[in-house]
Amino acid sequence: KRQVSTQSTWGVVGKSSIILDIKPWDDETDMVAMENAVRAIEINGLHWGASKFVEVAFGIKKLQIMLSIIDDLVSSDDIEDAVTGLEDFVQSMDVVAWNKL
Repeated sequence: KRQVSTQSTWGVVGKSSIILDIKPWDDETDMVAMENAVRAIEINGLHWGASKFVEVAFGIKKLQIMLSIIDDLVSSDDIEDAVTGLEDFVQSMDVVAWNKL
């Protein structure tokens, strides 16, 4: 059997590395459950990376998480809709950095 390449021989696949700040509703939000819910988001071409909880103020922390995407498969709207759709956990989401690879 012959394997078919998923990459075109005519061009380079565009990828991006992104860092998101995901903010919870309040200090009572279960941050581990929020991170698990975010990581459970599956979009073809999206891969989750390292994360950490960053102190914001008054005991509230935000989730800062890295991800990489294949540009032709995933848009910023796809990511934002999926993350902000976790309404039980997520108040807002900001893109901290977006670097083309």
